[in-house]
Amino acid sequence: MDDNGTKVLVNDEEQYSLWPGYLAVPSGWRDTGVTGSREECLAYVRETWTDMRPRSLRRQMEESANNGARA
Repeated sequence: MDDNGTKVLVNDEEQYSLWPGYLAVPSGWRDTGVTGSREECLAYVRETWTDMRPRSLRRQMEESANNGARA
């Protein structure tokens, strides 16, 4: 990857990926607007992506916890 042209992508499951800035964003991903060197992008991902579980799993676990609290 070009050290000055890396961007950060995110998918619907709120999983992050570094992507070369010169390539089109693949289907299922969207640009976060964060660009820079690989190191800068990794730092952003480390700060932002604090829960590695996919969004659908987090929601399912929250629903299960809420349903258990009501029982």
